[in-house]
Amino acid sequence: MAITLPDLTPLENTLWLTLAGKALDYQAKHPILRDKTAYDIVRKLDYDAGQFKLSASPVVGIAHRSLVMDNIVRQFIVKNPDAVGLDLGAGLDTRVYRVDPPATVEWYDVDLPGVAKARQLLLPERPHLHTIGADLNDPRWISEVPADRPAVIVADGLIGFLSKEELATLLDRLIRHFPTGEICFNGYTRFHVWAARKYAGTQSVVPFLRSPGFDTPQDIERLEPRLKLVREILLGREPEVADYPWTTRLASFLTAWSTSISRKGTAIQHYRF
Repeated sequence: MAITLPDLTPLENTLWLTLAGKALDYQAKHPILRDKTAYDIVRKLDYDAGQFKLSASPVVGIAHRSLVMDNIVRQFIVKNPDAVGLDLGAGLDTRVYRVDPPATVEWYDVDLPGVAKARQLLLPERPHLHTIGADLNDPRWISEVPADRPAVIVADGLIGFLSKEELATLLDRLIRHFPTGEICFNGYTRFHVWAARKYAGTQSVVPFLRSPGFDTPQDIERLEPRLKLVREILLGREPEVADYPWTTRLASFLTAWSTSISRKGTAIQHYRF
């Protein structure tokens, strides 16, 4: 039976870039994330994941950063089995299915209304999973999320779409809402802003990039002092690099000695509050 998706706005359509990256990773000789559901969605919709012409580097970056965030979520839930899981700008990501949290965890996927409808059409229902269709800049959506539990918050691929002021407001809203928690997202530096505008594979998202770029994790701490860095994870130094295609593996090896150069690749910033 054919699936008719809602008409997505140009901003909502940016979800396809990361979904395509995960589908292409699944088809790789040595996949990093192994997200079969992402691949199945692309195949079911007959979506051309190759249209972005993504090279090996962004594909492994998309997959590897999601794997690292999944592990952060798993570790938090082990320590806080009554947690709230919150995936901001979730797109068609399947994190809740990959992590498979216990029934004691309430999980919320938040994205724009069209994306939320697409999620409900394409992804299976599961207990304790909630989908919120809202603009993250609208303060009302968070009232749907319990405020009396610790929270683990993921913003995978989101930060580049928020201005400095919007990010500060969102972080303040999250910290005020939850008693305690952790948040992780992929770093977005000034170099990433420049590179996204130059690289052919990311042209579909360029009109919507609003971040000025934050070159160090401490820039985020200065923006929101209640956040304390747990760890900056430079993916080029992680063991999964052994499964990268050889050209990307070589580039990671050559740049791993320098923190500032490694940040020009993919990095995960992990904070607690």
